[in-house]
Amino acid sequence: MNIKPLIIGNLIAKIPIIQGGMGVGVSLSNLAGNVAKHGAIGVISAAHPGYQEDDFETNTLAANLRGLTKHIKRAKEISGNGIIGVNVMVAMNNYIEHVKTAIEAGADMIISGAGLPLNLPEITKDSSIKIAPIVSSSKAAKIILSYWKKHFNRTADAVIIEGPLAGGHLGFKKDNIENEVVNFNKNILSVIEEIKNFEKEFNKKIPVIVAGGVFTHEDMMKYLELGASGVQIATLFAATHESDAHINFKNAYVNCTKEDIEFTISPVGMPGRAIRNKLTETLKNEKIRITKCYNCLIPCNPSSTPYCISSALIKAVKGDVENGLVFCGANAYKIDKIVSVQEILNKIMLL
Repeated sequence: MNIKPLIIGNLIAKIPIIQGGMGVGVSLSNLAGNVAKHGAIGVISAAHPGYQEDDFETNTLAANLRGLTKHIKRAKEISGNGIIGVNVMVAMNNYIEHVKTAIEAGADMIISGAGLPLNLPEITKDSSIKIAPIVSSSKAAKIILSYWKKHFNRTADAVIIEGPLAGGHLGFKKDNIENEVVNFNKNILSVIEEIKNFEKEFNKKIPVIVAGGVFTHEDMMKYLELGASGVQIATLFAATHESDAHINFKNAYVNCTKEDIEFTISPVGMPGRAIRNKLTETLKNEKIRITKCYNCLIPCNPSSTPYCISSALIKAVKGDVENGLVFCGANAYKIDKIVSVQEILNKIMLL
């Protein structure tokens, strides 16, 4: 099968791979820029991109918007003006400000999940930025795109369907994960069929990209043969030399076993897949006292949440992989060494 470029409007990625957004701080400018430099699409996570700014603790929102701007511009420089996207979670506080900052800084694409990005066309209406919702089902795709059509006469530039083998927060109930794994191919086909209705209506191609557990050339080919236009890969890129995470974070992937990867409690009610450590074991029996709220997620209530997810993710990306939260995909245990972005792309593309 001839592997075609991934075309999203006027954006053309010669390698049909999107590097998934990983926050906090795993996919910032170095990772995203280097992925885009090699012909795929690099993605910066908008989850606390300013965590290294001097005033992050005292002026969190301003630090994050400043950090996001810096990382988009730096990624563009590293990539030689390659394609740079930003992943902005709907569940974030200050969602609109992050999207607008991404546009102003020169990002090419907004990828948005962790909720339904119903008002994304309104926020982006005066720009040429591409918009791509992340969905877990054809039902979600239909709800989002029908709303966009009715209220904004607009449709998606691409749609990402994320499956149950992904890392971080998942759009599935924990007790239904196994069933979702079995039915994932069927789910992809139903999303592709649903999207065809909007392609006809708007007379435009809307590529469907498959995410969650994509690990090999064979995985990618399977999804392309099902009718997808590309794949999104995150976990493989987390343990690269170019990843923006601390070396301890990368080694946590290299050293983990299949049994170490488990679902953990999330402060916002969604299951999260992570590497077992001191933090995840503690959370099975007790809450961790919150000393500061970063006001990051809309559904989170500091008075009742079991721990602060921002603090846990920041600790991990800075290297404290025992007391921090190390999100990962289901296949992280298959990673046995730290390699380059180019090696990952060569492996997936069989170059």
